[in-house]
Amino acid sequence: MLNECAVLEALPQAASEADKRVRDRGATEKAILRAAKALLSEEGFQNFGINAVARRAGCDKQLIYRYYGGLDGLVEAIGSDLGTWVRDRIPEDTGGMFLLTYGDLMERLALLFLQALRDDPLMRRIVAWEVSENTEQVRRLAESRSKALSQWLERMKGSLAPPKGVDAAAVNAILIAAIQHLVLSASAGGQCVGLALKTPKDWEKAATALKRIVRGVYG
Repeated sequence: MLNECAVLEALPQAASEADKRVRDRGATEKAILRAAKALLSEEGFQNFGINAVARRAGCDKQLIYRYYGGLDGLVEAIGSDLGTWVRDRIPEDTGGMFLLTYGDLMERLALLFLQALRDDPLMRRIVAWEVSENTEQVRRLAESRSKALSQWLERMKGSLAPPKGVDAAAVNAILIAAIQHLVLSASAGGQCVGLALKTPKDWEKAATALKRIVRGVYG
């Protein structure tokens, strides 16, 4: 199987030189981005650098400068990719569920976000960095994630509105923060404030509690 950063000569000879360059660049960019995300997920920013990403991607580091403009551009690309993460992991398709109230909407978001965060080690890293590292790179990733979630909610809510007198922005922030803390605590120690979070049954119990909280506020 050809490495995705292979030289142009490895492509079919019948293709034009222009096609070769386009196809090679597209594959290389994807390989670099995948390598960067994997490296961040496994080792964090401490060992995140041009040389390390190039080694992981199996390509010359000059390609990172050429395609992304360097490390800052690569971080920017990862941030942009978070918008895709929200769209893929928290789909706007309601799966047959009718969103009749704002409570329906927030219940769906809470449960999807809970599962998405459990399934994605890089996103858990980003959330952990948000509360522990005040660096420009972390801020950019955190802002991209928050913006993508806000845009999802804005698109989905349509004419749905929270009950009068409820500060939805504050409630939703606390709800998201609670989900994040549950998942991070489970990842670190399999529990959160005495609540076991190891088995599917444990997580079902947590999901039920989340739904009750949402319904208690939004009806």
